[in-house]
Amino acid sequence: MHAPDPAATRAALHRDRPDLLAPFDRELPGARAAVLARLWGAYAREPVPGLLRRARSGGRLTVHTGAGVLDGPADAAEPYAPAAGGLTVHLDGAAHTDPAALARALGHPGFAVEVDNSVANLALARAAPARAPALTATLPQLEQSVVDGHPLHPCCRTRLGMSTLDVLRYAPEHRPVVRLHVVRVPPARWYGDGPPLLPVHPWQYEHVLDAYPWLVPVGRVPARPLMSLRTMAPAGATHHVKTAVDVQMTSAVRTVSPAAVRNGPAVTALLAALAAPGLTVMAEDRAGAVLVDGEPSRSLAYLRRRLPRLAPGEAAVPLASLAAAVRAGHRLPDPLGFFTALAGVLLTPLLHLLRRGVALEAHGQNTLVVLRDGHPHRLLYRDFGGVRISPAALRRHGVEPPPLHGDLVTDDPHALRAKLLAAAVSGALAEQVAAFSRAYGITPALLWTRAARPELRDGPLPVKATTAMRLATDPLTDVWATVPNPMAG
Repeated sequence: MHAPDPAATRAALHRDRPDLLAPFDRELPGARAAVLARLWGAYAREPVPGLLRRARSGGRLTVHTGAGVLDGPADAAEPYAPAAGGLTVHLDGAAHTDPAALARALGHPGFAVEVDNSVANLALARAAPARAPALTATLPQLEQSVVDGHPLHPCCRTRLGMSTLDVLRYAPEHRPVVRLHVVRVPPARWYGDGPPLLPVHPWQYEHVLDAYPWLVPVGRVPARPLMSLRTMAPAGATHHVKTAVDVQMTSAVRTVSPAAVRNGPAVTALLAALAAPGLTVMAEDRAGAVLVDGEPSRSLAYLRRRLPRLAPGEAAVPLASLAAAVRAGHRLPDPLGFFTALAGVLLTPLLHLLRRGVALEAHGQNTLVVLRDGHPHRLLYRDFGGVRISPAALRRHGVEPPPLHGDLVTDDPHALRAKLLAAAVSGALAEQVAAFSRAYGITPALLWTRAARPELRDGPLPVKATTAMRLATDPLTDVWATVPNPMAG
């Protein structure tokens, strides 16, 4: 499997893209520091295997593990902290500036391969940066402006299975236009609610389709990859297409499960019926999969997501793109007022749904704020894979739950609350606080005061433990860590 580390990436650039070689070399130390900061942060807060205890003294953090004692700057381990050049973490006194070398020293060689690939792809992403677009830009332009990927995961830019040239061809941060393939499926081998036509990602077409000669190519459509590499915006279309790609990105291989194919229309209808104030759902109105051995194939499946209607003067901005724009120097005339409105637009509908037993996993990639004349006005949400729904709570509110498949169903109120708060508060909102604070000199405490709601004041905040999950026996089972609640009191 392709998993180019920095040396292999450099060799590929020397051979095929010498114009990127010098920028890659320039960006590599910063990429190592950025990924090391994410890894160090994970050891500071997550229940990673082998962790024994933690201690803070002054500005230093010490983490005792079964593999030795880690020591490093405490501020560098804070979520969303900028990674200082030359960041160093010590293991039993030995200095580490390379996160993959540190992972190996801690006894995680397989994880180190993923981290090495993440460093290489992050440096590659930073090697050819484009000017951050205005917040009125098109949605593909805004999505492709997010260069650094997941803000807390050490595997923020991992693409296991892709070569360096594949990354340059298909990754959104390189702003390509790709050709989305369409293949005809024999009707007897089709599972879905539309015609037996399967959109196929070009990487998947090149690497997987040979095994299915009865899939007949019928055309190609120009498209731009969105923040999620496997989700496409076809040129001139009124919808996005989520495709299957057998490549591991961050923590998972990004296929489309049979449950996702079945759940989309049902969850769309449920959220519409619950009518959360100020929330529009990007409806999943069509889905399909190829039947292989009588079962829908995860590798040969797709979802179609309908684009929302925007009124004159409106622009849809993913929250991750907003934070990236603020960090890149986009100036807002009233940043405190903007943030206050943003917090209200985000939290009001999400808490409305949580009270009724629906927890949206509203993180920076799948949650968009609609700006009207440059001011936060309403919320858009897409992608139901991380949603959690309580049938019991819905029935208490007079709503009959639809048939649901996979892991969407839970009646555990703690699981619902953790799912929502980890994504929307510890994740998306905390990233905005960090970006606005650094860009405008507003204290985080003041920003959190503007976001505080009674439902959010109790106890610490959950945050997804992405490194602990990656090192666990089952890396797809949610694991939570906690961080201090800046709204408590």
